[in-house]
Amino acid sequence: MEETTIKVLLVDDHEMVRIGLAAVLGTEDDIEVVGEASSGQEGIRLALEYRPDVVLMDLVMEGMDGIETTRRLLEQHPDCKVIVLTSFIDDEKIYPVIEAGAFSYLLKTSRAAEIAQAIRSAVKGQSVLESQVASKLMNRFRQPKQAAMPHEELTDREMEVLRLIASGKSNQDVADELFIGVKTVKFHVTNILAKLGVEDRTQAAIYAFKQGLVE
Repeated sequence: MEETTIKVLLVDDHEMVRIGLAAVLGTEDDIEVVGEASSGQEGIRLALEYRPDVVLMDLVMEGMDGIETTRRLLEQHPDCKVIVLTSFIDDEKIYPVIEAGAFSYLLKTSRAAEIAQAIRSAVKGQSVLESQVASKLMNRFRQPKQAAMPHEELTDREMEVLRLIASGKSNQDVADELFIGVKTVKFHVTNILAKLGVEDRTQAAIYAFKQGLVE
């Protein structure tokens, strides 16, 4: 075996898929299928045994799915490149497996030549994404992030103080209930007003009720 040969591990719980992939990739001079796993657990074990350059990973498998398998496999074998090869392009599968570390994402409708080329690209550090997947990822990144609500900037203690003053308690009442000093309460109130962008305790209380922070 030449040093330039790319070692590939197949992880798919469908035997016929593995047989087909192994047969197709076996015709490539620079690619060698070093192992076949029928489950995520077996895939992790074989990855440690064979140290593949690339893993072709199914997503939907009984037991450990491809997302968790990818995450665990890469924790133990970070230099490996995981190429997802699946029939699914659902958001709940695409984003988690990409976050888990998947390098490329292809559909099982891809041509044999496309899969082989994706393997070669992976070892060169070049990701390949099926067009629909790439569009989904781009659209997700284009979506503007929602601005945080002012009260989300409050600390847990400031939120406690806000709820108490919204319920009509004085600074002394708040101090007694939280077992802190009045000066500390005043310090928290000052911070709360600044973070909420309001001028006094009454406006802070109104804000709290409008946002459903108190009943």
